[in-house]
Amino acid sequence: MKAVLIAGPTASGKSALALDLACAIDGTVINTDSMQVYRDLRVLTARPAPEDEVQAPHRLYGHADAAVNYSAGMWVNDAVTVLYEAREAGRVPIFIGGSGLYFKALTRGLSAVPPIPARVRDDVRARLAQGGPEALHRELSLRDPMLALKLKPRDRVRIARALEVVEATGRSLTDWHREGLPPLLPPEGTVAVFLAPDRAELYGRIDARFQAMLGQGALDEVAVLAARKLDPLLPAMKAHGVPALIKFLAGEIGRDEAMAIGQTDTRHYAKRQFTWFRHQLPEFQWVAPHEARGWLANALSLRGLN
Repeated sequence: MKAVLIAGPTASGKSALALDLACAIDGTVINTDSMQVYRDLRVLTARPAPEDEVQAPHRLYGHADAAVNYSAGMWVNDAVTVLYEAREAGRVPIFIGGSGLYFKALTRGLSAVPPIPARVRDDVRARLAQGGPEALHRELSLRDPMLALKLKPRDRVRIARALEVVEATGRSLTDWHREGLPPLLPPEGTVAVFLAPDRAELYGRIDARFQAMLGQGALDEVAVLAARKLDPLLPAMKAHGVPALIKFLAGEIGRDEAMAIGQTDTRHYAKRQFTWFRHQLPEFQWVAPHEARGWLANALSLRGLN
């Protein structure tokens, strides 16, 4: 089945483009963003507005709880169901988001790492909290020395993940990555575009949007999330702006400082998105946002999808 893939950095106009396209070609908009899966963070992750969601089917938005360590593997499993639904309804699937790993899993396949038992994950994170990342890195050096050499001693998330995998499976994460699962959508079956706005203009939009979010309910979202006392290593707890806003709500930093941290983190993330897609998914066509509608219309015409 043909599909459209719309990627790009945060605040580049992807959601509006996807909605316009879905209305024009009877498409189903499918979230391909690792943070917009969480129901707890509609405002702070810039999920589509409810009035937009009624104009065309939207799937995989806000369907996961913040307490869930939602992964690319879980997303692929959910995407299989959504693809089947779109096929049955005769609609074109439109995958839209900024998470490069999700797009790579979609078109290139995914590593076959089995689920990690909760007891193993809890034990590793307890040791991380007690001894810090450097101590865990020393453990990893004994269990998986080749991978440990590639990780910085203070990279909490990757060290914990690597140790979880080797303790649960007896094999290195690197070994599991070699044994991948097949892609859902081979690249030749897709029209793939990456929105590439001017950097300075994009960073200005990021700053303005984050500031606006604070007045649109983002602080309330984070206050509710903070009250749950969830594991700080969970993906939702590391969403851009969440750690800084939690510190602000706790009285540890001022509002302006929290906002500046959130803006800076988001700009840095956008920069990483440019780099990641350039090197990891070169099949995406880079297009300026104001040219994207015309480019897609032409590409879809050539594929017989419009």
